[in-house]
Amino acid sequence: MNSQKLKECIALYKKMYDSAPDQFIKDMDERDERSRHYRQFDAQHIRSFSSDELIEYLGKLWAMRMWGNKHYKITRVIEDTGFERLKEEIANLLYGDSSVETRWDRFVENVKGLGYAAASELLSYIEPDQYVVFNGTTNKAFKYLEIPLATRYTYQRTGSHYVKVCNAAKVILGELKNGGLPSNDLLAVDYFFWDILQEVETTKPGTTAKEDNDIAAPQATSIPSASLHNELRDRLVDIGTLLGFEARPEVSVGTGAKVDAVWEAQIGNMGKVMYVFEVQDKGSIDSLILNLVKANNNPAVQAIVAVSDVKQLEKIKAESMGTNIQESLKAWDAQFVLETYEHLSAAHEAINSLGLVPESF
Repeated sequence: MNSQKLKECIALYKKMYDSAPDQFIKDMDERDERSRHYRQFDAQHIRSFSSDELIEYLGKLWAMRMWGNKHYKITRVIEDTGFERLKEEIANLLYGDSSVETRWDRFVENVKGLGYAAASELLSYIEPDQYVVFNGTTNKAFKYLEIPLATRYTYQRTGSHYVKVCNAAKVILGELKNGGLPSNDLLAVDYFFWDILQEVETTKPGTTAKEDNDIAAPQATSIPSASLHNELRDRLVDIGTLLGFEARPEVSVGTGAKVDAVWEAQIGNMGKVMYVFEVQDKGSIDSLILNLVKANNNPAVQAIVAVSDVKQLEKIKAESMGTNIQESLKAWDAQFVLETYEHLSAAHEAINSLGLVPESF
């Protein structure tokens, strides 16, 4: 950790506090109220939720900010995970008997469509003395403060990693208290990151923004694990949803052709058009080509897209020569998929913060 940068940020934060103490008190009351709200639901209560109660429970999370239609998003989470299973996983995450590392890993593995940001936020409301919100703002803060815990990929954000993040946040909380700032628990650290560090320019002199964003990430665009394969699949679904498509993972689009992701759009009363995506890791390219060939035979499919690293994409294009997808195959670099999701989600969150459309719409 760069202690000098932390001191400078705390000094600036103290000036903000001294100039508007009422706003800080309001913020503190707000986070205390959010914590009290979520603590009223014990494990038994969560397991007894109706679908409407579960949607309302999850819809209040900051992690849902980027989704203008929260009802639609959470309904998809329920459908993909299972209603009873989702309630059980939330109850276990917050109140289970095993270690937080185990509970965290189980939640992230079993719940489809809710990630590490939602998991950490729920934990932070139930036990704010122990757990901190871990999201994109946290990552940005860690990069700036040179804390070697910033991550690029979801598969890196394991339960054991989250414990380290919480321990680092506790150190920062202690420094906030030493700086004379009202800091009762780790929710104060989240507000500190949001108010100060998200505004700090993290690009160092002589480097580009892209280079700075690659801290703690593999230097080459590659797909080293099945976990990253699944993350890319899920991000493709999220991108499609944010763009207004009916986006789904692991869809059968023809006999023997189950693809990683599909975007669908209804064209009036004429039917649907589909865009098909296949993520390629270190496995056989033959199966991907065969899947895309079969998918391309579906008249509703308007485009087929292979997602992988640059080297793999070159191999895919070469092996597609002479097939019916030679001309129609599109290639999307895996790194660009992740960056597209980051930028698109940030844009939607900014727009939704304007409150142009009521959340109930």
